[in-house]
Amino acid sequence: MRFHADLHVHSKYSRACSKNSDLAQLTWWARRKGVTVMGTGDFTHPAWFARLRESLVPAEPGLFRLREELDREAVAGLPSRVASAPVRFMLSVEVSTVYRRAGRTRKIHHLVYAPGFDAAAELNRRLGRFGDLASDGRPTLTLDSRDLLETVLACGDGCYLVPAHVWTPWFGVLGSKSGFDAFEDCYLDLTGHIFALETGLSSDPAMNWRVSALDRYRMVSYSDAHSPPILGRETTVLDTDVDYFAIRRALETGAGHLGSVEFFPEEGRYHLDGHRACGVRMTPQQTREREGICPVCGRPLTVGVLSRVEELADRPEGVRPEGAAGFRSLVPLPEIMGEILGVGPKSKRVLREIDELVAALGPELAILEEVPVEVIRTRSPLLAEAVDRLRRGEVIRESGYDGEYGTIRLFEPGRLERAAPTLF
Repeated sequence: MRFHADLHVHSKYSRACSKNSDLAQLTWWARRKGVTVMGTGDFTHPAWFARLRESLVPAEPGLFRLREELDREAVAGLPSRVASAPVRFMLSVEVSTVYRRAGRTRKIHHLVYAPGFDAAAELNRRLGRFGDLASDGRPTLTLDSRDLLETVLACGDGCYLVPAHVWTPWFGVLGSKSGFDAFEDCYLDLTGHIFALETGLSSDPAMNWRVSALDRYRMVSYSDAHSPPILGRETTVLDTDVDYFAIRRALETGAGHLGSVEFFPEEGRYHLDGHRACGVRMTPQQTREREGICPVCGRPLTVGVLSRVEELADRPEGVRPEGAAGFRSLVPLPEIMGEILGVGPKSKRVLREIDELVAALGPELAILEEVPVEVIRTRSPLLAEAVDRLRRGEVIRESGYDGEYGTIRLFEPGRLERAAPTLF
């Protein structure tokens, strides 16, 4: 079965996350987006763990679903076309490790998965010695990354770890600020137990393909959703049984791993180098010419993902390793609709238009990927034009830097003004 998985999600117990990030809302939005399996996020947090235990029931091996009475609430207001779609949960958490290694402070984020509540409870018991698990849904632990991996592996068959958003400057294992130059430098003798990496919003598989040392890893993409409406902005596409162990096996072996849905990496917050406070954005070449120094304030620039990839790359652009799964770059449907309507992607008008589209055509990801352009044209000629351009990669890119999201547009200036009378 082909399906979308989004296995990097947060609950309302994580800092800077929406108070609406509860199980019913996450399930509602998963159906609307077209996500079949998603992470619970935050299972180390005592309150969220208790909520998971009382609200989820076993489904397929290693996966869970909402209790029936809660699931009925989670379809309220959804069109019948998507209301019956199955949604499954995988126990997951993002963990931040902060420690000293080789004379530097390392701040590395990891995604951890468990196939059942007993394994998750054992992991929580062990990790509670290294930090306050109740302080944040994404706990910060004074634990070496290698030792975290050892702890995960000791908590039961099937538990696994994926390095999170590996290129981000401060918290990626290969990041410019506190990372390493190779996975082996981070996970040492246990590196062989790592079989997948998360590309993050600011890189895509093509950028990672430039580093031959990463060929052995499956590349996954997830939303890192801090609120339910941004579920599915990045996903991993699988063709396996809907089953924890089948998913894990696909990531280990590649069989059934079809690739990913990605942001255009320019839209990510750390694609280029720069200083947001100074309004300075630079390409890797410009950064090298300035020797990494901001021309406004004279302090070191925040070196972004593209520069860091180029620093470690041993291949030119355009090389694709044999057997590597493909990917598709998309723009979330609310962003496209917001551009067409000239309003923000969270506006009521955008939500209303997407409600009607989902009722008529299916979930958002299907509209972006699969629904024929001619069918979309019967609803909106401009949306059909936007989706056609998107599928061909004909977008206008303004890159993000130093924590500032980039912008991806589908239309040249003036095109929408000329078409305004016939938007829908």
